[in-house]
Amino acid sequence: MMYLFLILGLVILVKGADYFVEGASKIATYLRIPPILIGLTIVAFGTSAPEAAVSISAALKGSGSIALGNVVGSNIFNITFILGLAAFIYPLKVERETIRKEIPFALLASVLMIILINDIRLQGFSTNLITRADGLVLLSFFMIFLYYIFEVARNSREKSMVEDIELDTKSLGKNILFTIGGLMAIIFGGDQVVRSSIKIAYSLGMSETLVGLTIVAVGTSLPELITSVTAAIKKKSEIALGNVVGSNIFNVFFILGISAVITPLSVDSKMFVDALVMVLSTVVVLVFSKTHLKLSKLEGSLLAIAFIAYMIFIIIRN
Repeated sequence: MMYLFLILGLVILVKGADYFVEGASKIATYLRIPPILIGLTIVAFGTSAPEAAVSISAALKGSGSIALGNVVGSNIFNITFILGLAAFIYPLKVERETIRKEIPFALLASVLMIILINDIRLQGFSTNLITRADGLVLLSFFMIFLYYIFEVARNSREKSMVEDIELDTKSLGKNILFTIGGLMAIIFGGDQVVRSSIKIAYSLGMSETLVGLTIVAVGTSLPELITSVTAAIKKKSEIALGNVVGSNIFNVFFILGISAVITPLSVDSKMFVDALVMVLSTVVVLVFSKTHLKLSKLEGSLLAIAFIAYMIFIIIRN
């Protein structure tokens, strides 16, 4: 029954996120928001809603390993497999501003997380813990990121505008209902995923960290996968890349931050290797992006293969 509840929860998560993104994206398009900003904000935050629901729910239940593993695992899946698959489908054009500011911001999030979980080595504590104070630091960086986004919008860095769509009052109301309804489905589905995955972990002798890094992380990242692949097929590289970069920033600064504020998160010693993989993956994407200002099919293939190798490693490690 737990497997059925897990599948049901993931289905509700994905469908809820689909309605959330669909409604929010149409509202954003109606308001004439540039493509890169839609990717970095509305789409990124919307597709990260499952991660938020799962990690926050896990934090409320005292399962810090699930909350942290979900964030780290989702970020690795996003930056390697999803971005790699999207680039393999259609080479992703990368703007100079994205290379100079947005990808480095995602790298900063990864590096800061490693620093915050390294209490034993850096501060001589007996345990590694993401405290409430650490959570507030992460949320502060999230506010800085939002300020940057608003400045980008205000200065109109991105000149190209999305296609116009006609939305009357009735259509606008319908999309608002889709957004709200999708969010409610995400919250409910996230709760089911946490409950089911914890019980499955115990029954199979798996650690909560491994479940968070695999089943939960990949499951809650399905909206990002669907969105980025669809964007790549439609040759909307700004949406595909912005979705992944924005999601990774949102996952660390907001989701991990709010989870830690709810309850301090204990850190499994194995998590350092995974956090390092997250940092190195982001560095690799930054280096790849600087080559001809795009991610090629070959580079996308290498990223996807790297994720498969990582999955084999953590399964053997457990």
